[in-house]
Amino acid sequence: MSERTTPEGELERQFERTVAAEARIEPRDWMPDGYRRTLIRQIAQHAHSEIIGMQPEGNWITRAPSLRRKAILLAKVQDEAGHGLYLYSATETLGADREELTRNLIEGRQKYSSIFNYPTLTFADVGVIGWLVDGAAICNQVPLCRTSYGPYARAMIRICKEESFHQRQGYELLMTMMRGTEEQRRMVQDATNRWWWPSLMMFGPPDGDSPNTRQSMAWRIKRHTNDELRQKFVDMTVPQAERLGVTLPDPELRWNPERGHYDFGTPDWAEFKRVVSGDGPCNAQRLAHRRKAHEDGAWVREAAAAYAARRSAERKGAA
Repeated sequence: MSERTTPEGELERQFERTVAAEARIEPRDWMPDGYRRTLIRQIAQHAHSEIIGMQPEGNWITRAPSLRRKAILLAKVQDEAGHGLYLYSATETLGADREELTRNLIEGRQKYSSIFNYPTLTFADVGVIGWLVDGAAICNQVPLCRTSYGPYARAMIRICKEESFHQRQGYELLMTMMRGTEEQRRMVQDATNRWWWPSLMMFGPPDGDSPNTRQSMAWRIKRHTNDELRQKFVDMTVPQAERLGVTLPDPELRWNPERGHYDFGTPDWAEFKRVVSGDGPCNAQRLAHRRKAHEDGAWVREAAAAYAARRSAERKGAA
């Protein structure tokens, strides 16, 4: 009996038909082990990025220049915490253990987006993160609303709506600063110079160096390649920069009428690999902060578990 005529072979064919029909794979459906592993890796990395991503901007909550700006920033950081929780919940539907994922993060065994290993030096960085970093995240994540795994796709719908709001908040802050003093305009340009290339790296390595892309697209987990998404981001961002009045730090950036897209320079992929591998400006700081927060919160988790156990015992006694 061939592999394709076994019961598992029929399950595999059903999986392939479901994916090809643009339908959703749900937690109780049969799925290949590779599909499950790929999803856990991708969604966990996404969740870790949301949680670590609270730090660069959270660092400015107490130093924001007005009560309005504090409230906006506090709401954004709170949203990011919620995004992490949605995504950890999605990994649990695949059989992953949230506590284990947290250990993998704080012990450096799983990665998060390289962008969050750069420092936020001025308040203009808060606006540029909203504009460029959240803008890149939107390009990356909107196609995930159509990803083939149901819980991930549904979580992304709300996440993308909130990320779009964050991007508008960042751009509004920068427009306000660009109407301010010369010093404020210099701050915005300096922040743009520092965040532009790391933002392009957010889409991952070039397609030729991305070993997981082909299979992820075959499974409809991803909908576009890294380079396609990077191009979309550049095309979207250049007119925004012109409207804002800042210069993007790329001498090769120019419109190509034959392609109908902007040409742009090559990011420093050696730097990307170095930062992803743990040698970025803030890698150690970010993980140390997350590790301390996890350790400091142990008593909360213990108290919650004890309360849940007591309530469960009380319900059983009442029955």
